[in-house]
Amino acid sequence: MIITSILRIGRSLLTATLLASAPMVPAWAESLEGVKGKHGLAMHGDLKYAPGFSHFDYVNPDAPKGGTVRLHSIGTFDNFNTFIIKGNGAAGTGFIYNSLMSGSADEAFSQYGELAELVFVPEDRSWVAFKLRKEAKWHDGRPVSVDDVIWSFNTLIEKGSPFYRFYYGSVAKVSKASKQIVRFDFKPGENRELPLILGQLTVLPKHYWADRDFTTTTLEPPLGSGPYKIKSFEAGRFVVIERVRDYWGKDLAVHKGNYNFDSIRFDYYRDNTIALEAFKAGEYDYRSENSSKAWATAYKFKAVEQGLINKEEITHNRSSGMQAFVFNTRRKIFRDKRLRQALAYGFDFEWSNENLFHGQYARTHSFFSNSELAAIELPSPEELKLLSPYKGRIPNEVFTKVYQAPRGGGPRQIRKNLRVAGKLLETAGWTVKDGRRVKATTGEVLEFEVLLVSPLFERIVLPFAKNLEKLGIKVSVRTVDPSQYRRRIQTFDFDVIVGGWGQSLSPGNEQRNFWGSDAADLEGGRNTIGIKDPVIDAIIEKVISAPSRKDLITAVKSLDRLLQWGHWVIPHWHAKYDRVAYWTKFGRPKITPTQGNQFTTWWVDAKRNSALKGKLASANE
Repeated sequence: MIITSILRIGRSLLTATLLASAPMVPAWAESLEGVKGKHGLAMHGDLKYAPGFSHFDYVNPDAPKGGTVRLHSIGTFDNFNTFIIKGNGAAGTGFIYNSLMSGSADEAFSQYGELAELVFVPEDRSWVAFKLRKEAKWHDGRPVSVDDVIWSFNTLIEKGSPFYRFYYGSVAKVSKASKQIVRFDFKPGENRELPLILGQLTVLPKHYWADRDFTTTTLEPPLGSGPYKIKSFEAGRFVVIERVRDYWGKDLAVHKGNYNFDSIRFDYYRDNTIALEAFKAGEYDYRSENSSKAWATAYKFKAVEQGLINKEEITHNRSSGMQAFVFNTRRKIFRDKRLRQALAYGFDFEWSNENLFHGQYARTHSFFSNSELAAIELPSPEELKLLSPYKGRIPNEVFTKVYQAPRGGGPRQIRKNLRVAGKLLETAGWTVKDGRRVKATTGEVLEFEVLLVSPLFERIVLPFAKNLEKLGIKVSVRTVDPSQYRRRIQTFDFDVIVGGWGQSLSPGNEQRNFWGSDAADLEGGRNTIGIKDPVIDAIIEKVISAPSRKDLITAVKSLDRLLQWGHWVIPHWHAKYDRVAYWTKFGRPKITPTQGNQFTTWWVDAKRNSALKGKLASANE
């Protein structure tokens, strides 16, 4: 499962309906080919929320509607069709659409009906079917149909981002089972996640796209069925979305307490430094802070001191995934694991954490950090059983050692680390000549470029580059604008980047796109490293087919070990909380779910907003 940003869209619930052919019979008693329809579906185990539940536990079901919230985005945009890789997609477009089903934020991976009233899944999970709600409508008043679902699936596969071909790659066919029911049949093989993956399908209006080219960028506001629609925009500068007053799904239990703002405005800024200054000046209302330096030093201004802005650290229990220096192994020099391992000894996290990050981070050692999925101990008997058939084809350390990224901590320790790095480089055939590291057999000079999109990262990369310079390695740093950066990443035109992979508590099919061989050369895919390893491919399939939570944990930890000991990246760091700052106009629920802060559940508090306006007016007199 893929978890998106704080403005992710698509949570809803099956409510009780009546069968047209059998009044007074609850909808969940309906069946298809002997399979009873359900209000939701869990990856493993039972659903937390029973049929007929009123709302999620982490929302305020009585949250008031109204008000405007102003947010920010970095860079620019020139496209409202965010389902293709062309152009720069506009912020907020996810609010325009609905999915068949949508998940809760306090379960590992469970989904409840949104556009779908019922979901039908046989015991062997060889197919899934969804019964659409009759009340579901597009913003132009036309009903959402099975034909829309089929068209959306086929179009995303054929014309959308390469991601969709991987994510839905195990679907054999999609068909119309009845006027209200769409069915997906799967290819042979175990893939327990597929029914839930199909539930995540964003449904698009077939009639709207009938005379439009889906493969091109567009600034025509799209038609959707979701809680918001585009109100106004200026290309590259701002987008305003407004709440749909007659939204068909406003009374769904899963939507209770969500989507409370009448309008949301996204203003674009060139970089985070300018954006932060705009926030301090009151140009927008809410900010999620990613810079530890800014969090420690840049929020000591009058509005914070006067209580006009709240600064909070909201704890979460979600997987932090992996952020790292990412090697492009399509480049010849990075195909040697010994070289990649050597370069890791040049990064001093402990020094960076103390001197640059104000001690706010923990070192990342796992691709599934901050979760029960992380391989942070010796392998279990179950893991050994899974990995043993691959002995001789995978690093021996997988079986006997716990991976730890090299530990720094100042000049003395980094000197020791660089000596280790030097020995690894010599073993890999890189010797020192005239102060430069060269290939002994060819004379090739060891040099590479770190490509960045934010100048804020230069302060982190430059000390790393300086350490590697002591080994005779030349590292250049280039910062480019977001549009150029996006194009270069999509076409794999880089040596090293600062990249990352977010992970849910229930990894599945997306792992093929992250690490699978078939994704390695697919432009626009997420296998930025370029991994082509049949063993990793095999373990990914074990993750996807895991029949129980226990089996899933075993398979994911095994995958984690292969990735760790492959030295594909130089791990960075993570935090166990969300850093947010906001002007004191908001209310928010008392409960924070497992997945962390959910901004869609916040609301404009009339009393607080009035008090804030009064204080600002007094301050300006």
